[in-house]
Amino acid sequence: MATGANNYRHILLATDFGNHAEAIGIRAITMAKQHGARLGLIHVVDYVPTDLPNDLIELPQLKIEDHLVDSAHKRLEEFASLVNADYADMWVEIGSTRHEILRIAEEEDVDLIILGSHGRSGLALLLGSTANGVLHGAPCDVLAVRVKE
Repeated sequence: MATGANNYRHILLATDFGNHAEAIGIRAITMAKQHGARLGLIHVVDYVPTDLPNDLIELPQLKIEDHLVDSAHKRLEEFASLVNADYADMWVEIGSTRHEILRIAEEEDVDLIILGSHGRSGLALLLGSTANGVLHGAPCDVLAVRVKE
């Protein structure tokens, strides 16, 4: 998928809307402009349904998922505006963050994925992280932008 000579055609920015999302977004926009690349934004709703007794759940799980996805779409649009990426393609997916980023990257012929990395160590390192999972499973280059806690 990579085009060689460091000329990226399609960059996918994965965001969790965390504290450093704006700085990472601006970095992705800058790279997209430098390469004349198409830009995509993805946010994954990592929703895990609970098995609470029915009388404790007022909304059906489907409505909860719909609400989470609608909210994420609004946040992604606000984020795109914040980093001046109003022209970007956008995806909001539900599921495993790693899996959905990799799936969209492959389906959309992405040649660079950009995401934040906390550079964790110890137990978090042993358990793995989204950045590590994407790095090792990606069909393309990955730029993990180091963020400080």
